[in-house]
Amino acid sequence: MTFRRIILSIGAISMFSAAQAENYLLAYFKGNGEDGLHLASSTDALHWNALNGDRSFLTPKVGGKLMRDPSIVKGPDGVFHMVWTSSWKEQGIGIAHSKDLVNWSEQSFLPVMKHEPTTRNCWAPEILWDDETKEYLIYWSSTIPDRFPKTQKSCEKGYDHRTYAVTTKDFKTYSDTKLFYEPGFSVIDPLIRKVGDQWVMILKDETRYPKAQKNLRVATANNLQGPWKTEVKAFTPSWVEGPMPIEVGGQWIVYYDMYRAHKFGAMRTKDFKKWEDISKLIKLPKGARHGCIIKVPEAVIKEIKAKTAQ
Repeated sequence: MTFRRIILSIGAISMFSAAQAENYLLAYFKGNGEDGLHLASSTDALHWNALNGDRSFLTPKVGGKLMRDPSIVKGPDGVFHMVWTSSWKEQGIGIAHSKDLVNWSEQSFLPVMKHEPTTRNCWAPEILWDDETKEYLIYWSSTIPDRFPKTQKSCEKGYDHRTYAVTTKDFKTYSDTKLFYEPGFSVIDPLIRKVGDQWVMILKDETRYPKAQKNLRVATANNLQGPWKTEVKAFTPSWVEGPMPIEVGGQWIVYYDMYRAHKFGAMRTKDFKKWEDISKLIKLPKGARHGCIIKVPEAVIKEIKAKTAQ
């Protein structure tokens, strides 16, 4: 074998090893979110192993003392920042920070909808880092009674949600809350990711009457602040929620919570237009409910295991 071939072979082995070392972290809740944050890891984003013996990493202590819909992002500061639904019927959300996903800061309650005193809820908050503006975007779903009278009758129990948002650079000061996404129907669980030069949002159409939608759609935008173009056709069956998208090897897998069937489904796509159902390929911890999936270095998983070993 020539020297050049040896070098190419070593390079190929190194690339393969790097690909094999890719790790994914699933943040989820169980039950109603009473016991807090759960984490699981995977090397293929299909088969998941619960960490810490599937025991909670963080017990909720603010708001209604629930920790549903955990959303985690690692900032440029090297710190993991998490937001979550802290109650069914409050005007704020929970937030905490961690350097290692094991030891967490004091939890805080962010009263993001306090300026709208009739607001019924703040559900499924998400957080992302916008590298262009150098700030974090936190967004969630809320119902303000009678704010959208044309669609209120199409909603279950009057929960006519829209997406609201705030931004922050330091988690000390926050922008004023603004209406972020108004598709003309009740929407919950929006989750945004950057795909190439475009922003992609996976969202749930929460329309209940006269015909239940309760399915997931795609919206796209060239700018994070919109305007958003929402696809009319859903890519999932009805009665699902909590999309969790993750990029794997040039394709995207979108998990979703089939909450009536008490299990998860998953779709795979290259372009967010053509979809392949891969639900039979996935395996999650028993009782897991939706949260988020992020990529992490292998060292992060090893550190979590070392710090939670008993």
